[in-house]
Amino acid sequence: MPAEGLAWLATEETLTDAEVSRLCRIAVRDLGIHKIRFTGGEPLLRKGLEAIIADAAALVTDEGEAPDLALTTNALGLAKRAGALKQAGLGRVNASMDTLDAEHFARITRRDRLADVLAGIDAALAAGLAPLKVNAVVTRGINDADLPSLLDFCLDKGIQLRVIEQMPIGPEGAWDREAMVTQAEILTLLATNHELTEVPRDDRHAPAELWQVDGDPAHTVGVIASVSAPFCQACDRTRLTSDGQIRSCLFSTVETDLRSLLRGDATDTEIADAWRGAMLAKPKAHGLDEPAFAVPSRTMSRIGG
Repeated sequence: MPAEGLAWLATEETLTDAEVSRLCRIAVRDLGIHKIRFTGGEPLLRKGLEAIIADAAALVTDEGEAPDLALTTNALGLAKRAGALKQAGLGRVNASMDTLDAEHFARITRRDRLADVLAGIDAALAAGLAPLKVNAVVTRGINDADLPSLLDFCLDKGIQLRVIEQMPIGPEGAWDREAMVTQAEILTLLATNHELTEVPRDDRHAPAELWQVDGDPAHTVGVIASVSAPFCQACDRTRLTSDGQIRSCLFSTVETDLRSLLRGDATDTEIADAWRGAMLAKPKAHGLDEPAFAVPSRTMSRIGG
């Protein structure tokens, strides 16, 4: 998040709850989507989130089952809503927490609210939102030394820690590849107090590579190495922004406008065709290693995970 914050989108620019639910229905019914993740910005800022999740939970995939519903959140408001989200049909949660050090947390998030995040994690566990995962972006000289204690915390709670390489999708000038903590360095830090054994992938589309901790199948840690070990060829994700734009790649500089179709009386079939066309044009790779790599048109704080 930029130090100066972000300008809020005008309410009329964001999709209504009904529009989000309609697009979820089209995605599942017409485009073969099996998993829906509600992310951000911060999804808990949307007052109607429980109703949207309930609508999505009532959908049926082409395999005859309800879609897998997940939430990625900063967890600040999760303590108050975890039970209602579970009741609405939410299955699992990823909570963003980069460190257990309160001073480092405040520096990274620009908010001294680590206690609220921890309360949200406990509430999610109590509500049965499982599996619960903690996402941590590691930054050299800020929270890299905190990884061993964060792993121990997650192991004690029965949570899977997922460490994410810092990507060039934050405020302008905030990313330096030479300063990035790579997957190899992350694994060295995670192995400070534990023995790690790589787990063969059982889902080639999953973004995280997993390592078993101390030979216990119940304890794993994941690393998402989008930069040093990209998995573009296996990526099957489509991203819908809060203002109704489709992004076929997190690093895309091009978006497909579904909001105009929604508000222009387009049929479900026309919307599905536009969405399908956007994904057929998905690039083969994000091109981080190419000289012509272009900075994405939005920061992560405007896109979500």
